Amino acid sequence: MYELLLLLGFSLVVFRAFNHEGSSEPDIPHKITDRVGKLWDVVHQGMRDNRFLRAEKALLTILKIDQKNAAAYNRLGILYAKQREFKDAIDCFEIACSIEPSASSLHNLGLIYYETENYEKSATAFLEALKLEDTLAARHIALAKALEHLGNDKLMLEHLEKAVEIEPTKESYKLLIEAYRRKGQQDKADILEDKVKKLITPTAGRGRMRVKRPKRVVI
Repeated sequence: MYELLLLLGFSLVVFRAFNHEGSSEPDIPHKITDRVGKLWDVVHQGMRDNRFLRAEKALLTILKIDQKNAAAYNRLGILYAKQREFKDAIDCFEIACSIEPSASSLHNLGLIYYETENYEKSATAFLEALKLEDTLAARHIALAKALEHLGNDKLMLEHLEKAVEIEPTKESYKLLIEAYRRKGQQDKADILEDKVKKLITPTAGRGRMRVKRPKRVVI
C-alpha cells in the first residue's frame, strides 16, 4: 500500500512538472512577438523624428530575430534611400522582393533604380509591381517616366493615359498633355487641353477654380 501511494505521489509530481513546462512554452513566442512589436514602435518613432540610426538599429534587431521579415527589409530600404545610401537600399528592396514580392517593395526598388539612372531595371521593377497592383495612377506614371528614358514612347503614352483614366486630376492631365507635345502629337495635346478647360469651372461666389469630379457610382 505504501509503495502504491509513493508511486501515485511521484506520478502527480511528474504530471504537474510536465503541465508547468507545457504552459510556459507558448509564452516564449508571445514574448518574442511583444519584443518585435516594441521594436516596430521604435522604428516608426525614429522615422518620424528623423532619428535614422535609432530606427536602423531597431530594424536590424528585428532581422536578427526574424531573418525573413520582408517588411523590415522594405522599411530598412526606405531608411537607406532617405539617406541616399542607394546601394544598401537596393540590396534591402531586392531581399524583400525575394522573400515576399509585393507591389510596394517592387515599386520602391524601381524608384531607387530610376534615381541611379538604371532605367531598364527601373522599368522592369515597375512592371512587376503593376502585375500585382495596377489600380494606382502613381505606379503607371513612374513606369511611364522610366519608359521615356528607354525611348519606348508608345508604351510610355499608354501608361500616362491609363493614369489619367484611373485618376483624372489636373496633375495627371498635365503630364499627359506635356508628353503629347514632347512627342510631336500636338493635335492630341490640344484636344485634351480643351477637354480639361471644359472640366474646370469657377466655384460659386469665389474666384478659385476647381475640376469637376466624375460621379461616384455605388455598386
